[in-house]
Amino acid sequence: MTVLSTIAKSATRLLSFVGREVVETARRPGALLSLVLGPFLVLALFGAGYSGFKRPLQTLLVIPPESGLPTDPATYEQIAAAGIEVVGIVEDRAEAEDELRGQRVDVVVIAPADLQERFRGGEQSVLGVEIDAVDPVEANYANFLAGTLADEVNQELIRRVVEEGEAQAAAEGFPDANRIPPDVVAEPTRAEVTNLASVQPNVVSYFGPAVLALILQHMAVTLIALSVVRERTTGIIDLFRISPTSAWEVVVGKVAGFFVLCAAIAAVTVGLLVGVLGVPLLGDPALLAGVIALLIVASLGLGLLISIVSDSERQAVQLSLLVLLGSVFFSGFVLPIEEFSEPVRSMAYAIPVTHGIRLTQDFMLRGWTDAVWEIYVLAAIALVLLVACWLLLRRSMSRA
Repeated sequence: MTVLSTIAKSATRLLSFVGREVVETARRPGALLSLVLGPFLVLALFGAGYSGFKRPLQTLLVIPPESGLPTDPATYEQIAAAGIEVVGIVEDRAEAEDELRGQRVDVVVIAPADLQERFRGGEQSVLGVEIDAVDPVEANYANFLAGTLADEVNQELIRRVVEEGEAQAAAEGFPDANRIPPDVVAEPTRAEVTNLASVQPNVVSYFGPAVLALILQHMAVTLIALSVVRERTTGIIDLFRISPTSAWEVVVGKVAGFFVLCAAIAAVTVGLLVGVLGVPLLGDPALLAGVIALLIVASLGLGLLISIVSDSERQAVQLSLLVLLGSVFFSGFVLPIEEFSEPVRSMAYAIPVTHGIRLTQDFMLRGWTDAVWEIYVLAAIALVLLVACWLLLRRSMSRA
């Protein structure tokens, strides 16, 4: 009877935590509504305003008169690479560079004056490409497109030389000289891309699961951190020192209370993503629910840890925002994890949302995951954080 009585009393205290957090949240319906609809509206606005395609780079060509190259813009529009839009042709390099510095064009391509002569003489020419970009991503993108444009120009030069050679050979009595078309000689192969993915999602469908995971972590971290810090600063935690409530009951009770709220909000948000925005759900809903549950528990553990080490609500908010900022940059939301070097990559895997983003995207958009190990890592993160919170809170409550 003593053991059963102890269990019953602990269960009653735990349920009191859950009921208290639910009642406190229910008293603020506006906040609850913003937690549910806020992420959904942000994602919907993002999908409506972002097309998912980079705008073509406005390109100005410099064609010297002595180069012998055509000066008709339509000619270069046909050979321009995807992502490059030829907006004009000038003869003066300085004029083109003035346009580039004035941010009126994105790329300046400079053809050498002796391009065709050097080609016929067996010498390589340099096709100058100038950009004025401080964004490293934009600079790399321009470099990539410049290389593609150079390939297109090379193919056009080869095509023209082959046409001239075949015409001359045919005129000299070689009827089979033009058996291979110049287009095939200049470009003997072409690429056809086949996407083997189960679905080919649009921008909203791809970023939807990632936004869901990121918002769930931030919401869980912020809610529990502010709640516990507020109780510490108002003296409620001090009352637990003289009550039968133990540190593990506080940890489990707080986590359970906010888990109910976050899980309900997650369920509604997933329903809106799938039912309204059309985000596919190809995997087992139970597996997705399990991943979301682990993410919420790990995020609550992280928020509880922030509340224990913070001495004010202001500090708790600052640390929560710092976690959000780190999550945006290092979780794979903006840049792939694989692009980071060690030890930054290892630090990124210590953030709960890193695994949440990968797993929710896999289960929703692929129907499966080849990174099962991330499920165990997410569970381990949750366990380590909760045990650390329990130890720290027990030491804090034991001080008289």
